[in-house]
Amino acid sequence: MTRQGTRRTKQQVVAEFRHAEILDAARRVFAARGFEGASVDDIARRARVAKGTVYLYYPSKRALYRAALRRGLESLVRELRRRVYAAHTLRDKIRAFMTTKIDYFEQHGDFFRIYCAEAGRAGCRPADLERDLEAFSREQLALLQDALALPGAGGRPGRPRPAAAFALADMTHGVVTRRLFGRSRAETRRDVAFLLEMAEKGLAAR
Repeated sequence: MTRQGTRRTKQQVVAEFRHAEILDAARRVFAARGFEGASVDDIARRARVAKGTVYLYYPSKRALYRAALRRGLESLVRELRRRVYAAHTLRDKIRAFMTTKIDYFEQHGDFFRIYCAEAGRAGCRPADLERDLEAFSREQLALLQDALALPGAGGRPGRPRPAAAFALADMTHGVVTRRLFGRSRAETRRDVAFLLEMAEKGLAAR
């Protein structure tokens, strides 16, 4: 490898690290102050970079906000896919989905606050954020519909179950919200067991 090639690789590593630091700082600042209350100066200080460095990566505060939200959504989807696909039975797939989503948001509470702020603005979000959130919704519903197409899910195997998938996603989100706002102090496994019981009763009734 040439010395120039080595130097270029090091520069790429530094750039990627700085990029990640900026997004992490943005997520924390937006979570604490909201979009309107946050400034690029705040984010630059938190990331310990010059304000101009932030603008090298993102042309505006809105672009940075979208990137911070999108990064969290993509990370969550990757983890959901990994754990749901690793499970084999319907019950285990649903449990994996619920546990992963609860754990992820509890480990990334700052991201959850941004997500909740945007999820609560349905119909009045910028088009780019609307697309990102809709894509996330489609991803998680597709995972659940694949699980519900397994034998034992009620109905005919292989048949799409969009209403059931939506209900499971909504139930899980409700528990996440209750936990992160201090309305539930139960262990994760207890809340998941309750959700599973409710889900199985609902599926059996169809």
